[in-house]
Amino acid sequence: MSAAPETRPPLPPFTRETAIQKVRAAEDGWNTRDPERVSLAYTLQSVWRNRAEFVTGRAEIVQFLSRKWAKELDYRLIKELWAYTANRIAVRFAYEWHDDSGNWFRSYGNENWEFDEHGLMARRFACINDLPIREADRLYHWPPGRRPDDHPGLSELGL
Repeated sequence: MSAAPETRPPLPPFTRETAIQKVRAAEDGWNTRDPERVSLAYTLQSVWRNRAEFVTGRAEIVQFLSRKWAKELDYRLIKELWAYTANRIAVRFAYEWHDDSGNWFRSYGNENWEFDEHGLMARRFACINDLPIREADRLYHWPPGRRPDDHPGLSELGL
């Protein structure tokens, strides 16, 4: 007897409401900075392009995210729904972080996601640009972890 397939609600086909839920769930996951936990939202053979790096499968996702968050310290992310179809979602995002020398950055980008029928992300394509900022120009000041519900999103922050 085989195990039931993993599911990660909400499932496609997406409505505006469920697409927004999916985006917030992804944001919340990434804000944990826990590579193992984050990888569970992706299919076993998920395919990524992140900047110029190509990643395939959960093991490579964990390796990629471990490297990422070892470099991008005090990482805080906000994602916002841009568009959706039955099983695809496009988001825009911005995150703030600093390097080990204390230099702060705001990284802006867009992602295109494709989901399988179980709500797991099968494909993720991310385009990202880094903008050096002064620490005084930071906009994300919540404690590490989930962004508080009352914290402004990208549009409210003018990003």
